Amino acid sequence: MDIRINLDRLIKDIEELGQIGLDPKGGISRPSFSGADLEARQWLKDRIKNAGLQVRQDGAGNIFGRLEGTGKTIMAGSHIDTVINGGMFDGSIGVLSALECLRRINEEGIERTKPLEVASFTDEEGNLVGDFLGSRAFIVPPKRELLEKGKTQFGIPFVDILKNTEFNIDGIVEAHKQRPEIEAFLEIHIEQGPVLETENKPIGIVEVIAGKNYWVCQFLGEASHAGTTPFELRRDALLGLADFAIKSTQYVATHHYGSMLTIGRVQVHPGAFTIIPGEVDFSLDFRSTSKQTLIEMEKTLASMANDVASTRGLQFSSRVVDKSSPVVIPEKIMDMMKKESDRLDYEYITLPSGAGHDAKIIASVAEPGIIFIPCEDGISHSPKEKIKWEDLDKGANLLLQMLMKLSR
Repeated sequence: MDIRINLDRLIKDIEELGQIGLDPKGGISRPSFSGADLEARQWLKDRIKNAGLQVRQDGAGNIFGRLEGTGKTIMAGSHIDTVINGGMFDGSIGVLSALECLRRINEEGIERTKPLEVASFTDEEGNLVGDFLGSRAFIVPPKRELLEKGKTQFGIPFVDILKNTEFNIDGIVEAHKQRPEIEAFLEIHIEQGPVLETENKPIGIVEVIAGKNYWVCQFLGEASHAGTTPFELRRDALLGLADFAIKSTQYVATHHYGSMLTIGRVQVHPGAFTIIPGEVDFSLDFRSTSKQTLIEMEKTLASMANDVASTRGLQFSSRVVDKSSPVVIPEKIMDMMKKESDRLDYEYITLPSGAGHDAKIIASVAEPGIIFIPCEDGISHSPKEKIKWEDLDKGANLLLQMLMKLSR
């Protein structure tokens, strides 16, 4: 049956949710388990209930709306938490488009066999204790020690954050036991890059999700007086990082173009004007759509950092925080998306996803699929995040057709 989403209603939902957590700097700040997030959660539960769906919430705070059926569940969704001073569309369009699709299927009484669910996963953005807390807990029990001793990116112990919520560590650890069997998980998301806009295409069909290594690293030298220590005798940890940052970026750009490397967080110690830095702690994020490339990058980057340390009289150490392999989208899902895009007369291209998204985590138990729509200038995680409603209309209608076919 050729039905369409109610775009006006979807826009209204997105704009209403976008009023929760408004930041004085112009964006939206709605980190998971904050006051704004708890308000948004209740708003979403009310919307799901009003749509005639069954509402449930697991121990990790993941929220679901369900249309019953028999067999494995067909699920779609994303997240409603944001980075600090983020945008209106990252994550939210995935949840609210899925909700609108299920709402239309329910309103039209579309015949189907399998259960359908909309999902909103906790802390995709990683403000708490590592990214994807909700979808990870949905799949496997997280390490209790991480939850008990972990600190949020704001420096607050995670256990203290939980005190202001209905959630607890036991519930998070046990959340995976509440997971239904899932056949497929679909996610619509803004591209967070410039390719679709540059190619003037409204739809991107993701073919592979990049794997990622995330390390916490340190160069350790010796703090000494900035005015009296000759250059040749300095063991400057910051210069070690600067040297490594340039060499590692050049290596990835020249040997593995298309893969990515980012040093996103740096802490210098002791951090005084008159003292040569004796210690530098930093994050290292590197990604690729090729598993073999990730293995090569891992070996080369570690060797490069140790060479820099040896040359400059430093010590290098690192700890792996997160490590994942690339996820290839099944041909079945991609072929269905292409066929439906052609039938709907939507122009599309296939492309990789450098960002992870909840779909990457759910891929371990279900066939994943991701639909991208353009965002203006490729900007995301910013108050400047913008989309065209006509692109969302196409993306959400493609999602609707996919859900109807997969749930037959």
